[in-house]
Amino acid sequence: MAQVYRSGQPYGTGLPARLTAHEARTRAFDPRRRGVDPEQVREFQALVADELTDLHRRVRLLGEENERLKRALRDWQTRHARECRPPNQGHW
Repeated sequence: MAQVYRSGQPYGTGLPARLTAHEARTRAFDPRRRGVDPEQVREFQALVADELTDLHRRVRLLGEENERLKRALRDWQTRHARECRPPNQGHW
């Protein structure tokens, strides 16, 4: 798979690149004969950018919580494995 660059970073995982809040705010559109109100477009872009910022923050926080829970589970499994020895010392 070819490397795709977004924000100067290689992105080749096969997943679509995430839109950043900055990209949503600064996106420019070509003018058309019967265009839309530029102020409404900017307001909508700001709304989308704010939502993206919040979603990216939530994804980061959930990833951190996921790592914390995985660590806690590994620690519990290690403690539990030490405490629970087989009843006989025979080979299996």
